[in-house]
Amino acid sequence: MRLWVGLGNPEPGMARQRHNVGFMALDAIAHRHGFSPWRQRFRGLVAEGSVGGEKVLGLKPLTYMNDSGESVQAAAAFFKLEPSAITAFHDELDLAFGRVRVKCGGGAAGHNGLRSMDRQLGTPNYWRVRLGIGHPGDKERVLGHVLGDFAKVEQDGLRTLLAALADSAEYMASDRPDEFMNKVAEKTRDVN
Repeated sequence: MRLWVGLGNPEPGMARQRHNVGFMALDAIAHRHGFSPWRQRFRGLVAEGSVGGEKVLGLKPLTYMNDSGESVQAAAAFFKLEPSAITAFHDELDLAFGRVRVKCGGGAAGHNGLRSMDRQLGTPNYWRVRLGIGHPGDKERVLGHVLGDFAKVEQDGLRTLLAALADSAEYMASDRPDEFMNKVAEKTRDVN
C-alpha cells in the first residue's frame, strides 16, 4: 500500500489558494482513478483506490498545513508504512508555475507542511511531488502569493496540470518518478 498525501488547508475559503495545490492534485487523482468517497480518518480525509494496479490511500490532513505531519504519522503508523511508501504532493515556490519535480528526501525549504511531516515521521526520506507555483519575485510578497488564489490567467494551466498529474499517476505508483515527470512535462508543455 502507498500513502499519497495532499498538503493544504481545510477551510473552504482556502480551497483555491496556491498553498492548496496538493489537495487539488489528490482530488484530481482520486477522481480520475475512481477512489472511494472521502471520509474522515486519521485527523484528515481519506479515500482509497488503485493506481496502476497499486493500492493507494489518499490523505488530505485537516490539521492545517503547519500540523500536517500529525495526520500523516497517524496513517503511516496504523498501516505500518515505511517512509518510502509515502508521497507528499505540495506547492513549491522555487519552481515556475506548472512545473513538476519529484525527489526523495531533502530539506523542507521553508515549507511548514514538509517540516511537520519530517518532525512527526522522524525522517525526511519520503517522496515529494513538488508542484510549481512560481515565486512572486520579492520575499515580502511570498506569504500573500502562497495564500492567494491562482490568478485567472493561470486557471487553464492549472486544469491542464491537474489532468496531467492524474493521467500520469500510474508512473509514480509503480516507482518510476522520472517517467512520471516526463509524462507530466509532455502534457503541460504549453503551461506557463
